[in-house]
Amino acid sequence: MRLRLIGDVVFTTPLIGALRRRFPDARLTYVVEPAAAPVVRRNPHLDDVIELPMTSGFARLAGDAQVARRLAASRVDIALDLHGGPRSAWLTWGSRAPMRVGYAITGRSWMYTHVVPRPAGLTARHSVENQWDLLEPLGIAAPDPARDPVIMADDPDAVVRVQTLLDETGIGTRPVVVLHVSAGNPFRRWPPEAFEALIERLVRRDPERRIVITSGPSEAAAARVIASGARARLGALAAAVPPMRELDLPELRTLVARAALYIGGDSGPLHIAATTRTPIVALLGPTLPERSMPWRDPAIPSAAVDMGALPCRPCHQRTCEPGDFRCLTAITPERVAEAAERLLSAP
Repeated sequence: MRLRLIGDVVFTTPLIGALRRRFPDARLTYVVEPAAAPVVRRNPHLDDVIELPMTSGFARLAGDAQVARRLAASRVDIALDLHGGPRSAWLTWGSRAPMRVGYAITGRSWMYTHVVPRPAGLTARHSVENQWDLLEPLGIAAPDPARDPVIMADDPDAVVRVQTLLDETGIGTRPVVVLHVSAGNPFRRWPPEAFEALIERLVRRDPERRIVITSGPSEAAAARVIASGARARLGALAAAVPPMRELDLPELRTLVARAALYIGGDSGPLHIAATTRTPIVALLGPTLPERSMPWRDPAIPSAAVDMGALPCRPCHQRTCEPGDFRCLTAITPERVAEAAERLLSAP
């Protein structure tokens, strides 16, 4: 099971394939919260996906108890807690699996039969490798991005919806650059004026391009502001930034798979994009490329744009020590455009 964030659930998908190789005849069940469920819902290696209800108070306790009873009734042999939080630890224990694997965390380790050291939070080590440590008690060898990429299966209904959307907005078969402009916290949010300047550069370089701006539900207004500012800069070329409704996760993946390039910060959509073969430009602020770059075949073009070594980088993303978020805000549109053009012109 893996709860919480979309990107973290994406990072567990290589483990699912490894478990299928190790136990080809097993029944594999994934426990996940609804927001990230689309990532694993059509995974070809899974037999079942259980979505935890997003409730609180007594309703949450009752719902979790029901899921624990369901897991125990299915006679789970091995339970892997890929999260390590109180809720996932309790559900792992409640599964009554004879083998329960989790991280060594004070106050929760007793719920597991096999405990694995938890990596330090800011180490220059990829999140996929951190979670892969939990497979060690099962005798599974180290991961290889080419063999064990992150995956998210196609959704045929989303393919139809996205193609209809492209036709309705007049994009048709023109080259598309997907620009994701939101992130979960201000440490990962590039300034709106930087996005606007980047869009202007990309379009003036090739007016046939269409820049599709996407965002999370909570930042749809910010995305509209960026789109409006970019159109004002472009003047007669404003049609290169078509209006776009909010996309769900399967639609976002479908759009990125169709695109010529994806540009965005270190957030869930970046790692959704990594499940495609589309080139990616990652804007990294407080996080390190070694930890957060796309985990997929290295032959697929990707580029990290960051500020390099700073005394405060990486950080825990609670308080900005300099106060100006310089690890991200100091990245110039020119640098990002240069990386984008390099990937767009690559074979």
